[in-house]
Amino acid sequence: MVEHAGVRSTKTRVLAVARELLPTTGAVGLTYTLLAEKAGVTRQTLYRHWPTREQLLAELVLTGPEVGYPTESGNLRTTVIDFLTSLRAGMAVPATAAALTTLSAQADRDMVSEQALAAVATDRHQALNVLLRPTGRAVDEDDFALLCGPILYRRFIARTPVDDRFIVTTVDRWLAGRASRPD
Repeated sequence: MVEHAGVRSTKTRVLAVARELLPTTGAVGLTYTLLAEKAGVTRQTLYRHWPTREQLLAELVLTGPEVGYPTESGNLRTTVIDFLTSLRAGMAVPATAAALTTLSAQADRDMVSEQALAAVATDRHQALNVLLRPTGRAVDEDDFALLCGPILYRRFIARTPVDDRFIVTTVDRWLAGRASRPD
């Protein structure tokens, strides 16, 4: 379905305002009343596009902001390193980090949050496999978890920096493990 330009413009504006507010208000403070007021739309407009706040948070994660998304390189190692570097950059955006931690915190008891996180994970997994097409390779769900897990752990659990060296080491260890297992 093609989105009307006016609808796209409204959604873009609302998501931009949500990105500005989320780091200061937190997810609990990001109410539809506040968001509608700041974005210059009605609450009805928000509910029409995002029936739940969790759906809004998921779209906020999936739509950006632009953080230097990688291009296809044809080289497995380079592509995966570039993808994880882009993932790190996205998680460094305060609104994205706040949205992800909110969805994670609610997912055990809230099906909409669980589904939103699953949509984010599926989208990112598919995005990596699209980038990998020129290499003739794809990563399955387990490999995707092995690659992203250390990055997510460092960012959200250990709360320690994810530097380039760590990303390269993660990819090199994954490649070594992949080479040692039968296909």
